[in-house]
Amino acid sequence: MTKPVIAFFPEASFGSALNCVGIAQQLQRQGAVPVFLCHQGFTGVFDEYGFKEYQLPAASKAAGQGSEETWQAFITAHLEHFNQDPLTQLETYVRPTWDTIVDTAIHAEKGLESLIKRIRPDAIVLDNVIMFPAIANAGVPWVRVVSCAETEIPDPGVPPYLSGMAADDPERGRFEAAYLEATAPAHRRYNTFRRRRGLSALPPGQFLETSPHLNLLLAPEVVRHQRHHPLPEDLFVFLEGCVREEAQFDPPPLPVNDGPIIYLSFGSLGAIDTDLIGRMIDVFAAFPARFFVNVGGFLESYQKVPDNVYLGSWFPQPSIVTQADLFIHHGGNNSFCEALYYGVPSLVMPYCWDGHDNGLRATQTGTGIHMQRNTWSPQELCDAMTKLLGDRALHERMGRISAHMTAANGASKAASSILRTLGQ
Repeated sequence: MTKPVIAFFPEASFGSALNCVGIAQQLQRQGAVPVFLCHQGFTGVFDEYGFKEYQLPAASKAAGQGSEETWQAFITAHLEHFNQDPLTQLETYVRPTWDTIVDTAIHAEKGLESLIKRIRPDAIVLDNVIMFPAIANAGVPWVRVVSCAETEIPDPGVPPYLSGMAADDPERGRFEAAYLEATAPAHRRYNTFRRRRGLSALPPGQFLETSPHLNLLLAPEVVRHQRHHPLPEDLFVFLEGCVREEAQFDPPPLPVNDGPIIYLSFGSLGAIDTDLIGRMIDVFAAFPARFFVNVGGFLESYQKVPDNVYLGSWFPQPSIVTQADLFIHHGGNNSFCEALYYGVPSLVMPYCWDGHDNGLRATQTGTGIHMQRNTWSPQELCDAMTKLLGDRALHERMGRISAHMTAANGASKAASSILRTLGQ
């Protein structure tokens, strides 16, 4: 029997990309041939894990629109907006972000369609927040992966997407109306594009439909919401997280090598905020712990590094998280799920998107602390770290959560679900 070819198309972010790697590793183990369609700037990322890559053609404008470099420039231009509350960010950040995402989908279409015809996959896995019509029109089953927060799929029992609110917040209606208003121009333009490509229009505020074949959600049980309208189990599979297999990281000895391990990562794009990370490093210098800090491509921005701090441009995150006693992150769903998967408390400082939703959810579920990224004092940061490190009951509970999630083996479950969709 010919091995099925499964094409992955993650968005231009390492969270989605590496989540897909975890599923691809399990698909390969179960007899499939995973390949990756990738934006410019991600060439080599998937090859390092042993997967064949197909880059969007250079002639496609999406090579610029969807690249890591383009998003870094976009984030840099919006750094000042990350100190705003989610409602204010709708105009300053969410609106222009959706404009850029729609541009990416439009410019990617021709090149993506060409690649799919060339590869002729048996199925396509889409980990993104927007539908690319070339995927819906490919004539093969496509799988939607929700690697953002569960709030991406609306329900009255689930908080509004990107709101950082509780589901029953009295201001919910106000936020939802403002979100529809902010996204309306991009949504109209996107629906025009969809119709041109033979797809039906989507309801206001929605840019990606439910797959009629299979939908995979990372949200583990401990942070899941009670939906008023349960998702059909034959189409929606909750994975209890989804973690890739990664190389072992052995923390190097530091000049001051005592105390618990605290890992800090705000993601590849959050690393751009060198001022925030620099402020935190100043606090770390006097705190009794060892700190491993992901600073992305900005190592040269830090001239004075304390003896209990190690800076790296890249860490094999699953390996460092499993050794950590505390994970400080931006609330990205991949990071949040990995913290839960390995039983590590989270200190969440969100700056945008679903980080707001996950930050509040960490507090609501007692799996971490949610702090505003710009209003903390050095003492407040120290107090938060001390509280999370010293809470024995919390660490015991996190251990039980980890045992449940690791036993579920979300990546393997995702792979099996995909193959069942193909009748394998």
